Amino acid sequence: MIPERTYDIIVIGAGPAGSTAATYAAQRGMSVLLVDKKKDIGVPLQCGGFLPHTATLQELVPNAELPFTLEEYPLGCVHATTSFQRFIAPNGTSKGFEVQGDALDRRRFDKHLATVAAKAGAHLLIATNVLEVNRTRITMDGAFGRYEVQGKVVIGADGPNSMVAASSGMLREPDPMGMSTAFEYELSGVDVDKEAVEMYFGKDYVPGGYAWVISQGGDRANIGVGIREALFAERMCARDYLNRFMYEHPIASEKLREGSIVSVISGLVPVGGAPRITATKDTLIAGDAAGHLIATNGGGISTAMIGGKLAGESAADFLQGKCKLEEYDTLWRKQMGLEIRTAVHIRKLMDRLMLSDSMMNAAIKTISPSQMKAIQCGQLPEPVKKTLQKLNMGMG
Repeated sequence: MIPERTYDIIVIGAGPAGSTAATYAAQRGMSVLLVDKKKDIGVPLQCGGFLPHTATLQELVPNAELPFTLEEYPLGCVHATTSFQRFIAPNGTSKGFEVQGDALDRRRFDKHLATVAAKAGAHLLIATNVLEVNRTRITMDGAFGRYEVQGKVVIGADGPNSMVAASSGMLREPDPMGMSTAFEYELSGVDVDKEAVEMYFGKDYVPGGYAWVISQGGDRANIGVGIREALFAERMCARDYLNRFMYEHPIASEKLREGSIVSVISGLVPVGGAPRITATKDTLIAGDAAGHLIATNGGGISTAMIGGKLAGESAADFLQGKCKLEEYDTLWRKQMGLEIRTAVHIRKLMDRLMLSDSMMNAAIKTISPSQMKAIQCGQLPEPVKKTLQKLNMGMG
């Protein structure tokens, strides 16, 4: 595809946030260019792809208006459906709660979202690297040639190390613990619980983080670890921790060790919260670029798409003279800012506990299933807050 010289809106990044932004902007009559560096949308994968069903999403972010693409997607985008989430403590005891959700085929899901944007009228330009962002002038080079394209608004949905955010001064505050690394395998030949998403804790396997097992139906599963580099033991990396979990964990290894690794997935997860500013007079950021995820579970598909919807709508409304572009910042924070901030606060309360197996055993024993579900939704019931504070004080 050869792009036009000018567009109303240029969206950089065709993940869930960018494709959703492009869809909603194009539906409002804007000329939209959606650019992505990947040669094949959705490949390589960068996350496990668990998406709660609509009812749970409405609990997760009760003030948000969900994009229609979160409620309507083809069954072909779903590996498997689960109904339960289980926490496994370091000592092997477990506790969980009911939650309906889909293990997505992210390759198909991301392609579906980009296709929806194209059908809405957005121009899709793949296999194209953004070389420079100079306000709303974008210099690009890739499979279809080198171009300079001028926009009126730029939406950065280009991930946690966003070039758009950096060019506009919309950087998040430094986090001494850094970003989390998600390192994952897709496995075949395993026998895991097909009805449950399992989360494992223990300092020997995931210090300060957690490991997960998500069925993809049949004998396939996604397994992974979410861990921050600052907590790695000497000469250890995320891959080493995942291998230790897969082959040595007393419970998980019984299900996983005979599996064949058919895909390796990795990515950064910005668990430190949102930047102070996510909008300027001509630029917006959404998705991981804007810290749109729930830090207690690392999930960001739904929140990224909510942010993308608001970014696309805000850009269109701005160009139609209905609002200032900076109002986007207020809009998304009103719809999901509290949950994102609270999840970061909970994550900080949990940081020390997750380095102590005895404290994690006590926390999982003490916190009720309903309270666990609230934590996963970025909520902090007062009894949980007091429990976590008491456990932290007990660590001296």
